[in-house]
Amino acid sequence: MAAPKPNLEPVNVPKSALEEMFRHARESFPNECCGWLTGGMESNTAGGVRRAVNAYEPDLHPTAKDRTAERAFVISDGDLLELNRSLDDDVRPRIIYHSHPNGRAYFSPTDRANARDPWGEGPAYPVQQIVIGIDSARVVEARQFAWSDEADDFVEIAQYEGFDI
Repeated sequence: MAAPKPNLEPVNVPKSALEEMFRHARESFPNECCGWLTGGMESNTAGGVRRAVNAYEPDLHPTAKDRTAERAFVISDGDLLELNRSLDDDVRPRIIYHSHPNGRAYFSPTDRANARDPWGEGPAYPVQQIVIGIDSARVVEARQFAWSDEADDFVEIAQYEGFDI
């Protein structure tokens, strides 16, 4: 019998932010897109969209050297520096997002490895994650994930319908 999923509250994502992420995924297709959503420190809503550059290069990727930008992402150095600098701001990163151009929104083993603290102490960043499943015709779906201490892993906490874009 599977253990019950922890009850974690998803950060609220307004429709306008979903649409902006979906447009970013479409513009980046067939490559993966990446970025983050921002929200106020005291708010449970993340409505600001900050696109990042997918700077994936096989030789430099820590865990996916056998892939292309169609199957992996790396947030560029400049973007990553900005993300890190803004973690303690009043308006801060709340959700990191990326797309899967195979049409499926799942948190892959590579995604999990890259989102974890390298020393095994939980997530690398105090944010939730969204994966956008997109194919050549449409955004199929998106799913939101959060770190669970109970599960010692990321767990799915929300789903979003896709649409033609």
